[in-house]
Amino acid sequence: TPSYIIWNLIMRYTREKDLVVDPMCGSGTTIDVCKDTGRRFLCYDIHPVRGDIFRADARNLPLEDGKAGFVFVDPPYGDNIVYSQESRCIGRLGADDPAYFSAMEKVIAEIYRVLRPQHYMGLYVCDFYQRKKGFVPIGFRLFQILCQRFFPVDIISVVRHNRTLSMGNYRRAAEEGNFFLRGFNYLFIMKKLK
Repeated sequence: TPSYIIWNLIMRYTREKDLVVDPMCGSGTTIDVCKDTGRRFLCYDIHPVRGDIFRADARNLPLEDGKAGFVFVDPPYGDNIVYSQESRCIGRLGADDPAYFSAMEKVIAEIYRVLRPQHYMGLYVCDFYQRKKGFVPIGFRLFQILCQRFFPVDIISVVRHNRTLSMGNYRRAAEEGNFFLRGFNYLFIMKKLK
């Protein structure tokens, strides 16, 4: 996750000493940004890679209701990357598998549970395309799930400045396979009203 995404969200939607929660912390970018900006943090991952990340499944967080001042989540976008060997890792589910969206519904329910009323959360995600599996509009599907619990505040298209998008072999594969190179992620900003 680009740190500037998290930094912008934290600076806009939190104050110093607010508690920021990241239920799928990955490499710990949220922690680094929180430390730099004077925010408290609780970060979880099913496969923690650092000592300051707690082991927990994002579908069942060990946190009391309404404790978080902000929640940020950058979930797996299907099984195109090996996130961990944990059998319950959502990143082992294909984006074309209904179980992926069922799992993400549980994650979103947990985010709603731990977030304080009248506070915000951000979800950063991109769509999925694989020649054999086709296109899956992960962003739109997750936005629909989010809207069942949260009030939408903004949808931001974040341009990915990824070197692989301009590499000849990726561009050539896109031209030969007649598919588009996806150069953006969605950033959904949502508010918990009650």
